Amino acid sequence: MTVHINPLSDLEPNEPANDAEPEALTPDTRRPAQRRTAGALLFAGPMIFLLAEFIAAAAWTDPPYSYTYHFISDLGVHGPSTLFGQYMYSPLAWVMNTGFFLFGIAILAGVAALRGLPGRHRWAALVPATLLAAGGVLLGLFPGSGEAMNDGTGDLHALGALAGFIGANILAIVLGSLHRRVGLSLKLGRTLVTVGVIGLVSMAAYFADVISGANVLVGLVERGAVHPFLLGLTCAGVAIWRGWSRPSATG
Repeated sequence: MTVHINPLSDLEPNEPANDAEPEALTPDTRRPAQRRTAGALLFAGPMIFLLAEFIAAAAWTDPPYSYTYHFISDLGVHGPSTLFGQYMYSPLAWVMNTGFFLFGIAILAGVAALRGLPGRHRWAALVPATLLAAGGVLLGLFPGSGEAMNDGTGDLHALGALAGFIGANILAIVLGSLHRRVGLSLKLGRTLVTVGVIGLVSMAAYFADVISGANVLVGLVERGAVHPFLLGLTCAGVAIWRGWSRPSATG
């Protein structure tokens, strides 16, 4: 006679039937509305920046704005003004400054709305997100014109740029490293870490370019510190909004 043994018979009533990690079904998965809010905000932040940059650059036609030559901050200077040898005249400077002001705040709100980041993990994401938001506010309120270098507000603009560069790219690395907890795939997590590293390296190259006075493709180098993060976080926002309910076991 064959005896059939139920492998689950010895489990306590509330004991899980497998060894799956708690992150296999994240808190975000159990709160779809909140997950979508976080994803929408993390998507909106980069889109605000990129749209403001595009609109302000399109309005700058005499001479045309260059994404490889001009600083990003030039788009926030109505001018006419000159700084570091660059002539600045941005007819829609208010659009770029509004974008600077809002994009970091949207990203901070998105990070604050994330679940699955208890204790130190939550602070590890909130601190760089707050640094990014503060940097964006400073950039928006204190445009980096030639006159700003004389009245002292140029230092606040430079501080905002530094805070934005560091905060954004460290945030990408943190979210990538905690991909399971925020509901991202292993592949996207690695992508975020990569864009964060690229951003920090580009930031160092950018400051070296400016300080040396070489200004070789300085606009392109500066965008290497910003755009990879923006694109990476856009993808993360979409993924969180859609929901990644069961990350891979190897993630």
